[in-house]
Amino acid sequence: MERPLYKRVILKLSGEALAGQQGFGIESDIISSIALQVKDVVDLGVEVAIVVGGGNIWRGIAGSAKGIDRATADYMGMLATVMNSLAMQDALENMGVPTRVQSSISMQQVAEPYIRRRAIRHLEKGRVVIFAAGTGNPYFSTDTTAALRAAEIEAEVILMAKNKVDGVYSADPFKDETAEKYETLTYLEVLNKNLGVMDSTASSLCMDNNIPLIVFSITENGNIKRVVLGEKIGTIVKGSV
Repeated sequence: MERPLYKRVILKLSGEALAGQQGFGIESDIISSIALQVKDVVDLGVEVAIVVGGGNIWRGIAGSAKGIDRATADYMGMLATVMNSLAMQDALENMGVPTRVQSSISMQQVAEPYIRRRAIRHLEKGRVVIFAAGTGNPYFSTDTTAALRAAEIEAEVILMAKNKVDGVYSADPFKDETAEKYETLTYLEVLNKNLGVMDSTASSLCMDNNIPLIVFSITENGNIKRVVLGEKIGTIVKGSV
């Protein structure tokens, strides 16, 4: 019988991962593929929470660069994550996986408010919980949301699923053929080498709360399950090696 290495995890998905080859919006085949991978993990008895970015619809920093007020642009990005979260919820529930969306911004018609104890109760009952609308505050990324929620719900690991790379590299592997893939890193190395795995706020939060991070490719079917079962794929980042 397959024994998962973790009991409770947070899956961090970039918005771009939902867009597939089209690069914008939501690709139904992609989101169904991810939902099926999540279902496989839930079937192992693992409690799964998800944080989804919104970059496939709107990026706050990009909007700010075009002259939109930064706080306004970030709130627009939070609404984009709600759209992605609802799409992911629909895909999961079509596969028979009970799912709840909890939003940091009050919108009671479409999502529950984020309440820590309620989120933990949902997880204990075998429901997937999707945390939408970031932290509810501008100037914070969804990476920081994943780190914050992981600390709050006492998740054992953050699984950062990438759609273009299969781990952390010393440089952009698409631009530099000499880029070296790391198997293990510390958060201090990530910060000192400016590797861009997560923003500095998220990295510091994970480091301070001793939350490991595994960066891997989402494009290969079954990778989420492989990581949960303890297979060594991607790059693991932790407080100390």
